Amino acid sequence: MIKKVENDVEIIKCQEIIRNSFITVADDFGLTVNNAPTNPAFITYENLQKSIEKGMELYIKYENNDAVGCVGIQRSSSNKEIYYIERLAVLPEKRHLGIGKSLLDFAFYEVNKRKGKEISIGIIDENKVLKKWYIEYGFTEKETKIYEHLPFTVCLMIKKV
Repeated sequence: MIKKVENDVEIIKCQEIIRNSFITVADDFGLTVNNAPTNPAFITYENLQKSIEKGMELYIKYENNDAVGCVGIQRSSSNKEIYYIERLAVLPEKRHLGIGKSLLDFAFYEVNKRKGKEISIGIIDENKVLKKWYIEYGFTEKETKIYEHLPFTVCLMIKKV
């Protein structure tokens, strides 16, 4: 079951899922709170709450009453036909079971209902495993960007809805 996050308890559950999911990637790429403080591995309740207040819709996936994953969907402020996938996260022990795909399928369904035409996501360009996963789902690389405040290159990927 996937449902919209509606209360503080669910926000905290999502925060834990996001941190636990992204910390494995942070460890793989040497990211710390000092060199990549905005990385989701270090997300705070307050930052997650601010994202929701700014328009991100956060959804949580349950299996057997256990929270196992989450995904955020946010419409572009400059183009109402473009949506962003944010904070797609699956608990490490639940990976490779189709949960991430089911969250993406859900996100595409929701964006399609809103008449969105394209979904965009930003990932660590050097994360070849994750990039391959998104390509297999149908995303294509749009561009890469280097940000001074980040110790990695960002790959922006897109897929038509």
